[in-house]
Amino acid sequence: MNFFSTHPDLSFTSEPQQPTCHGFDVVGFRLTQTMAFATEEINRNSNLLPNVTLGYSVYDNCNTLGIGFRAALSLASGLEEQVTLHKTCVGTPPVLGIVGDSSSTRSIAISTVLGLYRVPMVSYFSTCSCLSDRQKFPSFFRTIPSDAFQVRAMIQILKYFGWTWAGLLISDDDYGLHAARSFQTDLGPSGGGCLAYTEILPWSHNPAELRRIVDVMKKSTARVVIVFAHEGHMIDLMEEVVIQNVTGLQWMASEAWTSASVLQTPHLMPYLGGTLGIAIRRGEIPGLREFLLQIHPDLHHNNSYGNNMVNQFWEYTFKCRFAPPPAGWVEAGGALCTGQENLENVETEFLDISNLRPEYNVYKAVYALAYALDEMLQCEPGRGPFSGHSCGNLQGLEPWQLVYYLQKVNFTTPFGDQVSFDENGDVLPIYDIMNWLWLPDGRIKVQNVGEVKKSAFKGEELTLDEDKIFWNFESKEPPRSVCSESCPPGTRMARKKGKPECCFDCILCSEGKISNSTDSMECISCPVDFWSSPQRDHCVPKKIDFLSYHEPLGICLTTTSLLGTIICAVVLGIFIFHRKTPIVRANNSELSFQLLFSLKLCFLCSLLFIGHPRLWTCQLRHAAFGISFVLCVSCILVKTMVVLAVFKASKPGGEASLKWFGALQQRGTVFTLTCIQAAICTAWLVSSSPTPHKNTQYHNDKIVYECVVGSTVGFAVLLGYIGLLAILSFLLAFLARNLPDNFNEAKLITFSMLVFCAVWVAFVPAYISSPGKYADAVEVFAILASSFGLLVALFGPKCYIILMRPERNTKKAIMGRGTSKS
Repeated sequence: MNFFSTHPDLSFTSEPQQPTCHGFDVVGFRLTQTMAFATEEINRNSNLLPNVTLGYSVYDNCNTLGIGFRAALSLASGLEEQVTLHKTCVGTPPVLGIVGDSSSTRSIAISTVLGLYRVPMVSYFSTCSCLSDRQKFPSFFRTIPSDAFQVRAMIQILKYFGWTWAGLLISDDDYGLHAARSFQTDLGPSGGGCLAYTEILPWSHNPAELRRIVDVMKKSTARVVIVFAHEGHMIDLMEEVVIQNVTGLQWMASEAWTSASVLQTPHLMPYLGGTLGIAIRRGEIPGLREFLLQIHPDLHHNNSYGNNMVNQFWEYTFKCRFAPPPAGWVEAGGALCTGQENLENVETEFLDISNLRPEYNVYKAVYALAYALDEMLQCEPGRGPFSGHSCGNLQGLEPWQLVYYLQKVNFTTPFGDQVSFDENGDVLPIYDIMNWLWLPDGRIKVQNVGEVKKSAFKGEELTLDEDKIFWNFESKEPPRSVCSESCPPGTRMARKKGKPECCFDCILCSEGKISNSTDSMECISCPVDFWSSPQRDHCVPKKIDFLSYHEPLGICLTTTSLLGTIICAVVLGIFIFHRKTPIVRANNSELSFQLLFSLKLCFLCSLLFIGHPRLWTCQLRHAAFGISFVLCVSCILVKTMVVLAVFKASKPGGEASLKWFGALQQRGTVFTLTCIQAAICTAWLVSSSPTPHKNTQYHNDKIVYECVVGSTVGFAVLLGYIGLLAILSFLLAFLARNLPDNFNEAKLITFSMLVFCAVWVAFVPAYISSPGKYADAVEVFAILASSFGLLVALFGPKCYIILMRPERNTKKAIMGRGTSKS
């Protein structure tokens, strides 16, 4: 049984239940003949259904739900037309199934009824995704892909060209409404796009509504318009598009109007040229044209006003009539038909088999039923799939048994396409992608530019020959259709409030974060040792910051340190060269040499604070600093004590005090005081040693290498011990400041220790508040400043006398001056 529409119009007689169809649909008639051809081809095939002859009944639904639904009820109730059988056949032939309907709405209604009886129905043109619901339509199959796949195919095309912003126009029926639902569900997750608008096209010609819809299209920034509707909707819509002259749009057509020749006119091509459309898979059916040419009215009844579609086709094609028409029939006219007319001598689309699309689906549907029946008949008794391992047979065939085998059908057509059904009754989907080409001579050609299909192993695949696509734009390039341009690397998308998700602003990633891909939803933080590039598109290693020998500050401090060391060496050389002169001997030359040596160590230890911090430099710098300065201050302290002892010995009865400050005692005191500092440093290094540390707190884009002191208490004790000795030296020198001139080195010591203490008192707050390498610079500055203070204050005047005033560097001058003052 088959449902086809061969009469697009109908009228009712006095009894509403008996409508009369008018007009003639040549394409619909070609579909019925394709089914007849497939049936005869199967009957001739000895390998498929041997000893079984297939037959068929054709029901004309007049493109109307009521007629098709009545046929389904007749079939389900057993009131279908009886067929005259061969004399060897007994009983009413079982109905295998139904091929049809072409409309999703009619298929929904018919399959709802047939599903109650599990009568298989194989549609060749119903695409509504709702028909994939096995709970509602348990016996429905189709050889055309579901609209759900058609929607996904369109989304793949959108994604291929980067069209993330599109408008959607739909028909007000199951076909359009379910497609809209699929678009809204699938477009965002799989295509990364969204709909600028969704409008429902009216069924009847409604100029006001169409004007409003076209106005929406004009105002929208979407340059791609998807139309999921029928060609009748498009005809009405394009009238308004032409009136408002809406150009510059890229149209995408659903399979319902992709091949509509009524729209392929020079009048509409300025608007519809370049249209991309989804089309049913084109196939080739060998021998079909020869079969169509065999159709002849002589082989049938002469009454053209009953159910004889061949005669009606003949009258329509040759504009003749077989007999005077009954009252009210005015479509046939002209001369009487002779039956000898030749189809090859007349131009008719009936013989045009260059673009077999729905016909190819009909062909596959008939073969699917045949293969299912063949598989059932090959069942071995006792090994069947049904209750008690039974098999189905023609004499007791139940429709649900054929549904079982139809679900497992798997065959390949002569054209090379595999046909099988999934768990929802949907065939393995495949669509051709068509492009409306407007040739320079004004002709219009609808060309195949690709395909989209789904295979069991590779999933959904889109193939496009982009070089063949005609673009109806001045640039001859695909248009841009986006709500917002893609966010480049280095930025993230921030959705605009109240707008669809593909309308967004591009926000530059904050410092320390990057995005290395287009359209990033968020920026990612760089690893701890890395920082964002200026473009925020990749992470770069953070700059390493420490007090370097190569930077101006480091060079300046290094130069100053070496200068101080050289000056100490020069002063030491001067003192050694003039060691026998009175001024050198009078100022305790051995302690002076020790003091100059310790000052040289103080200058040199500052170099340990410059350069990349290492474990050994961090451990050595403070130890060397502490021991060098204690050695220096110890020498000054002993020097001050010797001055006081000598002054006291110059008084009557004070000679005994000098025995406690001989050379051995002086060396021992300096050594003991220095060893105490060494012990403090050792305890500090053993308990909590200073270590190099990568500090990222001072600067986000830099790693500051510094030495952490480890134990703050250890560092404080080290500095405190130096301060204690310095204060003690200052107090003793302050007490001895008014001694006679020949012993008046105490004044120089007082001044030097005043400078020393002032520098280190200022050092503490400056060191604490200075970050990173500047803390090292402050400490180096303090070392150099205090060292220069001691060097200049203690040895400057002596060097001046030795070098510039040698006449004062005599014992007589020193003693004489001392006598006069005494």
